[in-house]
Amino acid sequence: MPKRYEGMAYWEIVSRQMSILTKSQQQKLKDATITVIGCGGIGGSAIEMLARMGIGNLRIVDKDSFDVSNINRQVMSSFCSVGKSKIRVTEKTLRSINPFINIKSFEVELDETNVEKIMKGSDLVIDALDNLLSRIIVSRYAFKMNIPFIHGAIHGTMGQITVFNNNTPKYEELFKLPSFKKELNEEIIENLEKLSSEVPPVLGSVPNIVGCIQASEALKIITGKGESILAPKVLNFDLMRADPFSMVEF
Repeated sequence: MPKRYEGMAYWEIVSRQMSILTKSQQQKLKDATITVIGCGGIGGSAIEMLARMGIGNLRIVDKDSFDVSNINRQVMSSFCSVGKSKIRVTEKTLRSINPFINIKSFEVELDETNVEKIMKGSDLVIDALDNLLSRIIVSRYAFKMNIPFIHGAIHGTMGQITVFNNNTPKYEELFKLPSFKKELNEEIIENLEKLSSEVPPVLGSVPNIVGCIQASEALKIITGKGESILAPKVLNFDLMRADPFSMVEF
């Protein structure tokens, strides 16, 4: 695409939401840096929606490759992607959707040795993780670095979303985890691994709903428009119910 058309094309991509956002609010999205940890079911959906909303800078983190069992829910996956790096497939897909995004990829397992490097400079971080230990590490560093942490989780036909910042209860505190106010030693890690050892069942639409809502929460935080789902409030849903959505306070 000729350089002179690039700026015009970006604004054409986001034109349908410009009756909802002001140009200055959209510019905030264009200037923002968001880290999404996980490129699977929740993460793939959140990442794709952020790209379509016009986020300017994305950091994506995942160490895994796609397999056939991912196809029921992970929008970045297909039979063509089986065995391929989630990071590389996601990068390619994002560039085909919105070539104006700056993408920084981390094909690593997140842990305490690299989390600060990954998150440094982010305006917010989206939790698309599938285990408690990684969530705890991210939530602790998000609090330490004063970065909003958008949590999402799924089980079966159910999902939950909430937002943590330095003015809300902490993730471990809200969900009464055994690690709260404790060092992540071998005993605590073993207990956390027991709590998240199950491979949860999942209806394919559930993580995608969670990811889309997380992307919308990110938009609200970056632009200042609307009201965020701040902890201790948690948005819960169960797609098997006729009235699937409810807001609860822990």
